[in-house]
Amino acid sequence: MPRNVPPFAELLAGCRFSAVHLETHDVYGVAEEDEDFAAWRAGSRYVLDDRPTWWNSFHSAVSDAVGRGVVVRRARVVSEPVGEYIRYEHSCTPQNVAAGEDVRWLPRRLASDLLIPGNDLWIFDNRLIRFSLFAGDGRFVEDVMEDAPDVVKRHAEAFEAVWERAIPHADFEV
Repeated sequence: MPRNVPPFAELLAGCRFSAVHLETHDVYGVAEEDEDFAAWRAGSRYVLDDRPTWWNSFHSAVSDAVGRGVVVRRARVVSEPVGEYIRYEHSCTPQNVAAGEDVRWLPRRLASDLLIPGNDLWIFDNRLIRFSLFAGDGRFVEDVMEDAPDVVKRHAEAFEAVWERAIPHADFEV
């Protein structure tokens, strides 16, 4: 297991064909989102056509990867009815789509027979996993890397099972 965790943009820049992201929490307390989430709660909404107001380094990294031919997919497993944070994420997802991500949502009630990893993750080129560990209140704790082929294979299979069942963003209503 690799010990150092390169920045996300570096990992994505090294991808040749795929990057998949699995999210399984209903609440995240990510400091970089605090201001945007508070603004959203206060009624502020972004305008998709006004990219300079919301486009950031994450979107650029995804867009660059997609431009190189990397397929970037995100699957979110969510409880229903969805809570406030998931409504916020849903409202921001068109930004991810505009950057080139394909995003799907899987209601947790439809995932009971699936084996879902215990932590959120990114899998890069089916060779490397970056697990994101969160505290019980949704605060980010740390990222850890894994490259054992059997672990990567199991998690890639779990992602694909979620992906096959999940609902495309355009069809998922909150």
